[in-house]
Amino acid sequence: MQAVLDNPMWHALQTGDKDKNIGSSTISYYDETIAPFIGMEQWDAVAQQTLIKNAPADRTWFLLINDIIQWVEGIEIVMNMPLYQMCCSNLKPSPSTKIDVEIVPLNDSHIEEMVALTALTKPGPFSNRTIEFGHYHGVFQNGKLVAMGGERMHVQNYTEVSAICTHPDFQGLGLAGKVTHFMTQSVLAKGQKPFLHARVDNIGAIEVYKRLGYDIRETIQFYAFKINNI
Repeated sequence: MQAVLDNPMWHALQTGDKDKNIGSSTISYYDETIAPFIGMEQWDAVAQQTLIKNAPADRTWFLLINDIIQWVEGIEIVMNMPLYQMCCSNLKPSPSTKIDVEIVPLNDSHIEEMVALTALTKPGPFSNRTIEFGHYHGVFQNGKLVAMGGERMHVQNYTEVSAICTHPDFQGLGLAGKVTHFMTQSVLAKGQKPFLHARVDNIGAIEVYKRLGYDIRETIQFYAFKINNI
């Protein structure tokens, strides 16, 4: 079953996030106000030519895939970096924090704060409708959102834990580990298998995830690209 995680965008848009697919069964993608991700079953030259002819050219697209793609003319690579894809099958006890923490549900009334926090900390793309992936939770201090996390891709029986971030003024207090543990426990309680992604150079985050029971499954390529189909 883990093979679906080699091409998670495609499988998410065919399964758990099918209701958010505004593309087609061949080229699948989310509305740009939800997420910039796109998926296809294959990424060979023929598939890329189909992409160039049919996908909107006015967006920057994000792709996660376990493959080094040979890109054809007409596709402009904006960014390429490796990420670790990590899965949790044995969740460890909840970590301690240096301050009292209450993790509470987030809703549409918090979107402005969520967008501001993710813009500041850059855990990954987050827009006005990203909350529609569901189950976002956060930590407030003196009425201010200082840490948060939620779900993103829903790939068959896997659920991605995503958007884990902490305001710079509150880093080093254990909030990210606490929120990640909470979200992981929530995914497991629904009978799903949690996974997440981390930059390979984000040593601190990777160590936190390992202490929680996550193991590196695979190195996944993150691509950002534009289509030049004119």
